[in-house]
Amino acid sequence: MDVFEAVQKRRSIRAYDSTPIPNEKLERILEAARLSPSAGNVQPWHFIVIEDHEKRKKLAKGGRYARFLKESPIVIVGCGDQKASSKWCMVDVAIAMQNMVLTATGEGLGTCWIGSFNENQVKEMFKIPENFKVVALLAVGYPHEKLDILGKISHVIRRRKRLERIGSFEEYGRSF
Repeated sequence: MDVFEAVQKRRSIRAYDSTPIPNEKLERILEAARLSPSAGNVQPWHFIVIEDHEKRKKLAKGGRYARFLKESPIVIVGCGDQKASSKWCMVDVAIAMQNMVLTATGEGLGTCWIGSFNENQVKEMFKIPENFKVVALLAVGYPHEKLDILGKISHVIRRRKRLERIGSFEEYGRSF
């Protein structure tokens, strides 16, 4: 699968089967993050891979839109070092996490980016140092297609905007 195909196929998965993720796939996902660009090549990120079911259950209780985290075989906590890069760490971590999402898609896995969490709780649970900001959580696993009704409905209700509505040429509002 090429990159554009991964971009086209990627969607937020909210139902996972219990199949474990092979280490080689997980390593490729993390390697994609490691190779990401960052401002000044500071690489202000740190990623915590969570497999433990009890920890995932606690994370699932931490946010309204995070309930399905207990089902995904892996949750990756994306953290940015504010001390290393106070101005750009959030953007740099987001770029790295998007590389993980596209790589996971290419590996036949589903993901869902989670912003619904209690940062203090997450930092305490995983002993994250004070200078790090928790940017996002990423559910990773094999999609359970039959149970992902919410994901399917959201793609029907909220279709993608047309290119003319999200881009301009040379100045705002000028069509391509």
